[in-house]
Amino acid sequence: MIFVDSSAWFAIYSRRDANHSIAAQTLTSIQEQLATSDYVIDETLTLLRARGENERVEAFGKRVLESNLVKIVSINEQDFASAWTIFRTFADKAWSFTDCTSRVVMQRLGIRQAFAFDEHFRQFGTVTVLP
Repeated sequence: MIFVDSSAWFAIYSRRDANHSIAAQTLTSIQEQLATSDYVIDETLTLLRARGENERVEAFGKRVLESNLVKIVSINEQDFASAWTIFRTFADKAWSFTDCTSRVVMQRLGIRQAFAFDEHFRQFGTVTVLP
């Protein structure tokens, strides 16, 4: 299973993103099940809307929310508490709270690969980052 971050989702759906081509190529090459979290979906939808990609919001929603292409993992109370601990503990990092929830979900599910352009995933030191 490969965890997909909002940086990858945005690059896939925004043709204006500098990583769009490599993101699209990477997505087509992945054979494993994709997973993401409800927090990442929230972040992606917000980013697409904020950057004027309203048409892409619809495409993202149809592909990710209205299909079985991606396993969507909901952040539970324990995930939230663990993410809060990580967020406080690593105050020297610029990790967002959503990054911390992603780390927790990946640990909980034993996911060792992330599809992300966010350097914070490399800082985790626990996953291989694609591309």
